[in-house]
Amino acid sequence: MRALGLDVGSKTIGVAVSDPSGTIASPREVLTRRGHAEDAAAVAALARTLEASDVVVGLPLELDGSVGHRARQVQRFLAVLEPLLKELPGSPRAWTWDERFSTAGAERALLQADVSRARRKQVIDAAAAQFILQGWLEGQRRKDMSGETGT
Repeated sequence: MRALGLDVGSKTIGVAVSDPSGTIASPREVLTRRGHAEDAAAVAALARTLEASDVVVGLPLELDGSVGHRARQVQRFLAVLEPLLKELPGSPRAWTWDERFSTAGAERALLQADVSRARRKQVIDAAAAQFILQGWLEGQRRKDMSGETGT
């Protein structure tokens, strides 16, 4: 099970990918936003190339857990992406994951790794996508271990 993780921002989309076993997420790249249709096509092409079974999109909920403007923008993007995923071999499934603290977590990890400020700016979106995807992967493992079904 290979999965893609996305941190969808207003100007860029950070992309992360899991290893084939679905255990470890790694940052992959940062895509420049070009509009929902072009962005969704680029993500679908990546999903096809990497033979992803799942695409996990960070949902930027408000601190109180409500859906605000940013989360609605991500939901609009998802509405364009999901039909494209269904056309791919294996029909990868789209998931959302609460990403409220993903950028802060990624920033902390980059600071601990002593990554320069200039380099952090270049990789923060992909690192946030990695943070999102790793959280989802761990959630899937916990669910599998407890015998839960559904999402």
